[in-house]
Parts: sequence; structure tokens; C-alpha cells
Amino acid sequence: MANIGLQKYAKAIKLYEPFEPVMADDTDKETLTDDVLEILRNEKAGTQDIDIPDDQVAKRRLIRALLNIRQPLPLKKEMMRKLDALLHFEKEEKHTTYAAEIPNAVSAFPGTEIQGAERMALWQGSITDIKADAIVNAANEKLLGCMQPLHDCVDNAIHSAAGPMLRDDCAEIIHRQKSDEETGFAKITRGYHLPSTYVIHTVGPAVDSETPLNDVHVAELISSYQSCLDLAHELEDIRTIVFPAISTGVFGFPKQRAAEIAVTTVGNWLKQNDHHFDRIIFNVFSEADKAIYEDVFK
Repeated sequence: MANIGLQKYAKAIKLYEPFEPVMADDTDKETLTDDVLEILRNEKAGTQDIDIPDDQVAKRRLIRALLNIRQPLPLKKEMMRKLDALLHFEKEEKHTTYAAEIPNAVSAFPGTEIQGAERMALWQGSITDIKADAIVNAANEKLLGCMQPLHDCVDNAIHSAAGPMLRDDCAEIIHRQKSDEETGFAKITRGYHLPSTYVIHTVGPAVDSETPLNDVHVAELISSYQSCLDLAHELEDIRTIVFPAISTGVFGFPKQRAAEIAVTTVGNWLKQNDHHFDRIIFNVFSEADKAIYEDVFK
């Protein structure tokens, strides 16, 4: 399998151009929801007969489900304008947390002996609600997002909030690479409608009953964190990065061990590299996952 570097795809996906949404004239969110849903439903054979619910929340969930299963292909201008406007409204409605303002691990865990803790932080919430220079996506080897409608994985959440152009960029990268993404490597795209500027996509190792945790899994997870940091280091404007708990969802990596690897690997990288990062944040969603990271830092 081949693995292409940043210079092989950055220009093709306009990585260094700021994203400027082309907004529709409609200013009513309900009208936009109705219009986007109607266009999406009629875009693909087999979805035209889907019943449209009356409730606006249910309509928005159906839009997400249809986008989740949508293959990468250019959006029609009318669709792009309306969807951009809808996603922009939703972005503005978010309660956004600024990565640079999250207390570092030294202040949160006095006495911690974790290497590099002064540049690390722990934060609980949805990774799509945090404003950082880059967030990391725990992707699969296709890099196209989770194709399961409304699945609650981080991959689905990120692609749903960013919009379909994120999937298009990932498809372009895979097309140029001419192979699926290898475990332990990373690619970067713009963040589009996310509060964060960039998304770094990495494929972590999968652990299951047929392949219990072993040294190869550990090495691959270490590589995922290192690859993300190496790639982020190539862009001077990335000073804050947010990591989810890579591989601990459907990929089955034991959570306690994964947290230990994550924190240790980031600490070692910070020590060994002359970098420009101000804050590297570990993002958790549940109370149980938060307690695991707290235990690691303590």
C-alpha cells in the first residue's frame, strides 16, 4: 500500500484556502431544512419514497441520515447554498468551547508527573463543539466517514457537522493515494462547518476477540498519535489540537490502556520535538471515559 505525503494532495483539496460558505438568501432555518430535505430525498434512486416527518427535529435527523449514506460527489449549486446556510446556522447556535482557554493538566491535576502536562488538557463534551486549530478524527481505512445512518461514533459526528465537502476531500485523497489509508498514518483536510479549522484523520488499530490486544496494536496506536502530531507540525497555524480516544469505540481497543498510550505518546513527542503547539487536548464524552483519563493524569 502507498502512503502519500501532504504535498501530494494539499493543493487538490484547497487545504490552504480559508473556507467561505456560499450562503443561500433564505434566512429561515425551517425553510432551509424543508428545502434541503426535499433535494436530498430526490437526489438518489430509492430514497424518493421516504416519508417526510412533520417535526422539524425529525426532519433534521433525516437530513443527517441521508448525508451519512451519500456517496462523495459534487453538490449542485442550489443544494450547496442551502446546506451551507443550514450548517452555518447550526454552527452559530453551538455553545463553543475555545481550546486555548481550557485549563492545562498541571492546573487541573496538581502534582501530576505526566511529561508535557503543561501543554496538555482534558475536556469532556462533543468534539464538534470545540474551537481548535485542528481536531482529530478516528477514521476507517476508506476515510469517507461512517456510512451508517445516525451512528453515534466520532467519525459520523465530525462528518455530519462539517458537511459533505469533508467526505469529498477524503475521497480525493484516497483517489490520489490509490489505496486505502493504512493503520497508524494520518491525513488532513479543512474543517468546513466545524468550529475547528482543520480535521486530521487517522486510522487506529482494531482489536477484537479474534485478535486480542498485542504489541502490534500498541505500536499502531502509538503511530496514530505520532502521525497526527507530525502532520499538524507541518502547518504553522496549528497550535491547538484535540484528540478523541482513538480506537476505543467500535475498534475495541481497551480504554484504560489506550488512555495510557495516548498521554505517554503525546508527552514523549513533545519532549523529543521542537514544536509550536500551545495545547493538546484529550477529548472524552462519557463520565466513565473522563474518569479513566483523570486516573492517568493523577
